[in-house]
Amino acid sequence: MPQVPHKSPPRNYRSPLSSTVNLFRTGALAFVDSLRPDSMSAPRKAPNSRFARRIGIAVAVLALIAAGLWFWNQRKGDSAESGYRTGAVERGDIRVAISATGTLSAISTVTVGSQISGQVTDVLVDFNDRVKKDQIIAKIDPASYEAQIQQGSAAIASAQASLRQMQATLRNAELDYQRKADLGKQKLVAQSDVDLARAARDQAQAQVNSAQAQIRQQTASTQTTRINLSRTVIRSPVDGVVLTRTIEPGQTVAASLQAPELFKIAEDLAKMKIELAVDEADIGQVKVGQAVSFTADAFADRQFKGVVDQVRLSATTTSNVVTYPVVVTVDNSDGTLLPGLTVNAEIEVSRRNNVLKVSNAALRYKPASEESGNAPGPQAVTVRGGGMTDDFSRVAAGLKLDAEQQAAFDAAIQAMRERMAARAAPQTANGGGSSLFGGGRGGGGGGMRIVMGGAGGDMQAQLRQRMLERTTQQFAPFRSTLTPAQQQQWDAQIAALVGAKRAPLYKLVNGKPQMTMVRVGASDGSSTEVSGDIKEGDPIVTGERAAEK
Repeated sequence: MPQVPHKSPPRNYRSPLSSTVNLFRTGALAFVDSLRPDSMSAPRKAPNSRFARRIGIAVAVLALIAAGLWFWNQRKGDSAESGYRTGAVERGDIRVAISATGTLSAISTVTVGSQISGQVTDVLVDFNDRVKKDQIIAKIDPASYEAQIQQGSAAIASAQASLRQMQATLRNAELDYQRKADLGKQKLVAQSDVDLARAARDQAQAQVNSAQAQIRQQTASTQTTRINLSRTVIRSPVDGVVLTRTIEPGQTVAASLQAPELFKIAEDLAKMKIELAVDEADIGQVKVGQAVSFTADAFADRQFKGVVDQVRLSATTTSNVVTYPVVVTVDNSDGTLLPGLTVNAEIEVSRRNNVLKVSNAALRYKPASEESGNAPGPQAVTVRGGGMTDDFSRVAAGLKLDAEQQAAFDAAIQAMRERMAARAAPQTANGGGSSLFGGGRGGGGGGMRIVMGGAGGDMQAQLRQRMLERTTQQFAPFRSTLTPAQQQQWDAQIAALVGAKRAPLYKLVNGKPQMTMVRVGASDGSSTEVSGDIKEGDPIVTGERAAEK
């Protein structure tokens, strides 16, 4: 076997221990020399005094060496403990918000156009003017329509004259027919003459009917012209503020296929809205009534408030990105906000007050052995349910229980704690147990034993189902005292609590990370709500420091 050449340290190399010992030794000798009386400088001393001095020096050196070794070991231990970056479990508030951008606009914006063509003679309002409903804001030259009305009136008069003439003809034909009909009965005239008189009468009646219809037609045509004449006066349809004006006096408007836009009027700027574009990944969390805070570049030093008023179903796809419009109503009674401003908004979808939270780095941490794949096989870990009783109490507090319901809940909680306490002693002796609940205030030390690395999705689903069944069984007497609305709220929140996501967290215990499973709640991007076998102030591992060389 080839021998590996021994590499000797550099000539000037000194280990940290030898340097520390030499330093203390030099100091000890200097200290002893400083204690020598002036008589020590005599040429010769007694042998006993010289021996005693050497023993004292040796004892002092040994004491300093021992102190140096203790200091070195202490420093080494501190270095080992400081090999982990840690953070403390804190108690505080977590606010979850969704960011989106949008544009401010009036609640109702009306576009005022023209239904007729013609030349604009007067424009009576300008930008930003406040107008009232039915107020005249512009006029179009009415001359052509006035002429058409006069023409129509003349045509009606002519038709009425023709009608009177035809009515006279009808009366004469009716008399002639009556005479001939009487003579025909006496056989004094031929039957053909009677028939001709009847035909003449019917023709006169038809001409009268035609003249009457022509009068009605001319009247309707004239009425249409009168309506168009009234449209030459443009009026405001609502109370509001003029946002835009697109016409000038003397301009000709043509309303051939569609009404040209003349003005745009905002109905009420004291109430405004924002149309936000919310990503499809976040739209499921947005609900009507949620609070919204937003800023505008025009007022960078101010923050405004709003409320979600509508979540529309009409999705928009832009560059393969799907967004949904969310309408937010805003109070603008002071008139600060302006239509068209681009805003950056945050929709508060969740808020948790006075909860335990840890940094997200703690939830991402895994020991180096696990990340490198060198971890041993699946490990059995007892997952304590610490805080479960607190969670149940928090859910019950939101139900506004009466005295009878509160007593039933307290009895159920006390019974659960007693079962956990009874189960904790034998489980502790046997190294754990199968209790679903444990820890918490007044709780025992029971917990679930889960094989880490072997618990897949099916295993987790079975555990959640078992926990839900056990919870339903334990709180059945209490649930029976609730109203139907309270039962629905209790079932929904308990299902959400039992089905909450769980994640491993590593506490620093005696300088080493110890894993515990916790329930993960809301997250604001930097901190996450947790509950379980942890308490405020516990040191949590967030990472490992690089080893010192």
